[in-house]
Amino acid sequence: MEFGPLKHLFLVAAATAALAACASVPTSDVATPTTSAKVSASQFEQDRTSILAMAGTYKVKFDFIETVALSDGYKVKDRKISGAYEVVKVIEDRGDFISLQHILYVGGEEKFPLKHWRQDWQYQPKKVLTFIGGNAWTTHDVTAADRKGAWSQEVYQVDDSPRYGGVGRWNYENGLAAWEPARAWRPLPRRDMTTRDDYHAVDAVNRHAITPDGWVHEQDNMKVVLSGDKPTALVREIAVNTYVHTDDVTSDLVDASWDTTKDYWAAIRESWEIFEDAREPFALTLKGEPQDLYMALLGYASEVENGGMTTEEAVTEAREEIGNYTTITLPALKDRLR
Repeated sequence: MEFGPLKHLFLVAAATAALAACASVPTSDVATPTTSAKVSASQFEQDRTSILAMAGTYKVKFDFIETVALSDGYKVKDRKISGAYEVVKVIEDRGDFISLQHILYVGGEEKFPLKHWRQDWQYQPKKVLTFIGGNAWTTHDVTAADRKGAWSQEVYQVDDSPRYGGVGRWNYENGLAAWEPARAWRPLPRRDMTTRDDYHAVDAVNRHAITPDGWVHEQDNMKVVLSGDKPTALVREIAVNTYVHTDDVTSDLVDASWDTTKDYWAAIRESWEIFEDAREPFALTLKGEPQDLYMALLGYASEVENGGMTTEEAVTEAREEIGNYTTITLPALKDRLR
């Protein structure tokens, strides 16, 4: 995932298998509805297995390298590599919907958990979250043809604000379980948002694949300038983020921390869902790195964990912060955030 250097995340916290072959229908036969339904169900379960395989405790390497300058005079930047320990928890599983919460394990010998990004998977989605530039998002309808047999992945930031979404199908060619959506925009990664202002969006292909020792998140990125009459490509970038199972750390501390704050974060997720459900474009009013917002929301979670605030008190304050830093085009939304 492209959330920025581990060093920055630490400072924030301190301040507060192979495919099981599906039955195939001979080309000379006509599949009956019953046979077709069985194949579809088998595919659905295989997809679920692939998504759930991303849960676990990992040693993660984030590796980003700019490869080709696409704008006159631009010079590719130095490669950026960082690492972390990370626990990926299944926080919701409704069958056709799976939510995976990433939690970093940071610090020296005395490690502590820090909430990271989240990925939500929806089978045959009717809509998908889309980044449209300028710290703004909307939801787009997914056609019946595009959603058949497909899964959406929607990605959210450390404070559960939106990031990007896409729709694709899991495939199992050559014995590899992999999911890849169409190219789509996403906001700047934190590693660049905090250090540069020469581009405004990432036009990305996003791939997840299950590996023998964990999984890999690959990206084919094009950094895009949006300030002119039309989008202009700046540079290409390749990212390979590897998640390797590890016993170096356990999930005990993460689990205990999450159990204390999970109701708070559930309410925060519901608050952001208000915007998506309204089916209207919405935006963060903060320009660049939204530190004021995510620091506040992480801070309230810390207060709940330490007993300084009740969940209800923290949620009330957090929703006020969300309302302060977002555009709300429908008056009813303001009332629902209270």
